[in-house]
Amino acid sequence: MIGAGIWSTPGILAGQLGSPLLILLIWGVGAICALAGAFCYSELGVNFPSSGGEYVYLTQAYGPTWGFMTGWVSFFAGFSAPIAAASLAFSDYLGYFFPAFKLANAHHLIGSGAFEFKFGLPQTAACSMIAAFTIINCLGVRFTARVQNVLTLIKVLVIVILLAAGFAFGDGSWSNFAHSAARTSTSPIYAQFVVSLLLIYFGYSGWNAATYVAEELKQPERTLPLSLAYGTCLVAALYIGLNALFIYAMPPESMKGVVAVGALAATHLFGPAVAGAFAAGMVLSVLATMNAEVTIGPRVYYAMAKNGAFFSAAARVHPRWHTPVVAIVCQGLCSMLMTLSPFVDLLMYIGFLLNFFAVMSVASLFIFRRRAGWRKLGAVSFAYPLVPVFFIVVGIGMTIFGLTYRPGTAAIAIATLATGALVYHFRIKGRAA
Repeated sequence: MIGAGIWSTPGILAGQLGSPLLILLIWGVGAICALAGAFCYSELGVNFPSSGGEYVYLTQAYGPTWGFMTGWVSFFAGFSAPIAAASLAFSDYLGYFFPAFKLANAHHLIGSGAFEFKFGLPQTAACSMIAAFTIINCLGVRFTARVQNVLTLIKVLVIVILLAAGFAFGDGSWSNFAHSAARTSTSPIYAQFVVSLLLIYFGYSGWNAATYVAEELKQPERTLPLSLAYGTCLVAALYIGLNALFIYAMPPESMKGVVAVGALAATHLFGPAVAGAFAAGMVLSVLATMNAEVTIGPRVYYAMAKNGAFFSAAARVHPRWHTPVVAIVCQGLCSMLMTLSPFVDLLMYIGFLLNFFAVMSVASLFIFRRRAGWRKLGAVSFAYPLVPVFFIVVGIGMTIFGLTYRPGTAAIAIATLATGALVYHFRIKGRAA
């Protein structure tokens, strides 16, 4: 769950919300939403323990069309777009050492707003790293797993050391919490808060990951909700702690709009020499997220294709390397194309679609709970229907305000859904018939 979002979104939130209190509050609200969703997903995971996650839930609740749509959206918004976003964050952090790689140095190509495309050295670095991880994953998972273990260890160490050293020895000021940034958003603050939750969704993405391995857990009725709850609360504490550290390091006005906010905070706290070491660790932390997403995504498409619910090419395995090469390469090419998109709009696109399908999954509980033999978890039942209703209402609010205040990004997300429905109707459904 600890991904590139925590290293790349706080500066954007500072510009959108302005207030330090609201910056911390929105991460807390995001944690509560993630926790409510995690409890609901745990009940779904216990009743559908086989691998597949949302693909299984939506197929069983709403039919095979929505099962395919899950895979379709996973390809674009679940993995390709997050890989692109992480690669752009990588470029901006690389810009700490080589300023030409800062996202601000990308050149305008065509379009405007959510439909703008940019290219330059930042996108070149991002695409190069995507290509590298794509090739590595094509060649096999053994080396990839070793790389991931090392990168994950570095990621954890960077967070722990930065938090401990930052508050204990860093040159920060608690007075920064009394100062707000001039907002870059013209939307009403209540509306912007809800829309900004879409960015938080990117930061907390992965809160439902444990449900995908429910069949491997002993006593999943107990261990699944506990693992999701503990994991979400731990990540929330780290995220709120890091945001507090960023504000302690510098006033919100200084971090406003900055993508590589972690490197900037380290510079304020320790000076450029020590900050360079932290910035290098943050670069590797973002790479850990990229590598994990490049590895996991094609396996999801592969599993769905084997069940006839996705393109058959996604199930093709290389005879020598034993990896789903077609799925890996297609995902890599899509991610590279997405690096041309504006960074914030890319994050909004991810949040919009993932939130939509999470709401659909949680809403399926009201269908499944009427079925005989359905196992109801105490973590959900103790406040049912408040837990799923809370998650659904917040999710619908994010969708409505997203449509209203980010219409360009919402239009692209809706086009993704519409295209997926057409592809299923004319290709997948016809092939199955």
